[in-house]
Amino acid sequence: MIKVAIVEDSKATREALKTIIELSKQCVCLGTCETGEDALRVLPGLRPEVVLMDIELPAMTGIECVGKLKKLLPEVLVIMVTVYEDPDRIFAALRAGASGYLLKRSSPDLVLSAIRDVGNGGVPMSSEIARKVIQYFRNQSSSSEEVENLSPREKSVLEFVAFGLNNKEIAARMHVSVDAVRWHLRHIYTKLHVHSRTEAALKFREATE
Repeated sequence: MIKVAIVEDSKATREALKTIIELSKQCVCLGTCETGEDALRVLPGLRPEVVLMDIELPAMTGIECVGKLKKLLPEVLVIMVTVYEDPDRIFAALRAGASGYLLKRSSPDLVLSAIRDVGNGGVPMSSEIARKVIQYFRNQSSSSEEVENLSPREKSVLEFVAFGLNNKEIAARMHVSVDAVRWHLRHIYTKLHVHSRTEAALKFREATE
């Protein structure tokens, strides 16, 4: 079961997402929060695996909250939930550490698919957002040295990530457990100074181009 939490100020949306999760046989809702401040106080104790977070929270925005939450829970996977597909705001959330995004009008099947996707190491996003992320890293300084500092095992994991394999597929290719893949990814994120799978994959591609 994937442990999920919801951060959403709209009661109607919050309850709708909670119902979708509770009716699923693959996910469980650990709790809900109305504000970013509540999330930073409550979620570290709940330790969810995936968080659905409204990008337009009152006071502290979802973008600000995801950055702070990732410092408290480095392994948590955050999916931003938004009314409109605003490339700039979604991109800012991804840079802050989000793992993907969902539109609020998404069907229950799409919501559950996105949760499973990030849980397996996927990155739900549109091609337009992906292009912005790629362009951003192309404008940064070279990542070659950082990638070279990875161990051979970490480089293998990162290469599979860059080719789009999820954690289960990487584990099968490398003949290790999924937990071992996650352990390697934590070290990769630290060494590359990134917060998400997307950033790590793009740094690898930049370093090997």
